[in-house]
Amino acid sequence: MSFRIDPRLPLTGEVRRILGEEIGKALAHLAVAHDRPEQALHKCRKRLKSARALLRLVHSGNETFCQTENQCYRQVAALLAGPREATALVETIDRLAAAFPEQVAGGGLDSVRDRLISRQHEIHAGAGLDAAIGAATAACEEGLVRIERLLLPDLPEHAADVLADGARKTLRRARKALDRAGSRGSPEDFHDLRKAAKTHSMHLSLLGRLWPTPIKVRRKAVDELGENLGELHDVFVMRALLEADDEALGEAQDTKLLGKLLKRSEKSLKKSCLAGAAELFGDSPKRSTKKLARNARDDLAGPAPQEHANATVG
Repeated sequence: MSFRIDPRLPLTGEVRRILGEEIGKALAHLAVAHDRPEQALHKCRKRLKSARALLRLVHSGNETFCQTENQCYRQVAALLAGPREATALVETIDRLAAAFPEQVAGGGLDSVRDRLISRQHEIHAGAGLDAAIGAATAACEEGLVRIERLLLPDLPEHAADVLADGARKTLRRARKALDRAGSRGSPEDFHDLRKAAKTHSMHLSLLGRLWPTPIKVRRKAVDELGENLGELHDVFVMRALLEADDEALGEAQDTKLLGKLLKRSEKSLKKSCLAGAAELFGDSPKRSTKKLARNARDDLAGPAPQEHANATVG
């Protein structure tokens, strides 16, 4: 099945189906995370983000359930954040080396990379990772059982309003984050913008052809923005680690070079992220989602596809 809500089927059943699939896939990634933590933890967290984006989309249809489950999966993702971040820092060094080949020629960042890899191995080999995976697995298994408690409005006009409201709130969140990032430019502001952009990208997938703009073009642009914001977030994390007094990240000349490259990368990424976000989130959220609600009502009024005739929820 796909990560897309079929507007011709009862909303409750569709959201239960997708939520179950995403949490099930998260559990599958957790099952192999002991052996392949670098890839598995990243994929697990992506599934949890997808589940949380779905819960945000239908939040107004059942606020208590969606808020409780969203908080649960946020905590699960937080359990896995440290090990994933250790891998992301190594990837950041590799991106900097690829972006500034002349500056790092001759192994200018090698001592930093070696230290970060050692740090990554220490975190992945520690008992803390096993405990985090175990706790995350238990929470996801309990979440699967709770899915059957979810009830949402299934009448066409009410379901359409729920979907439009969730999409609109995310667009408003993105617009506010963009304004703050443009005026203040703090790491927290760009992080909020990143989260809103990622959620919006998932909403585009969930809503499919209901979105009123050329969806393929918009999806490509929002995914590119999300990638750039992700790289910027990694730059902020690396800079904070470099400036901490806990331990040296490498030889003095390498850490000095790293600091310079991080500043250059941050400046470039901020500029491109602000420009991309302005293109995507400059329009009125209310206007866009009015069209979305109208499209949803039109589809909901049509007959359910024959192959899903038995997929309704009582």
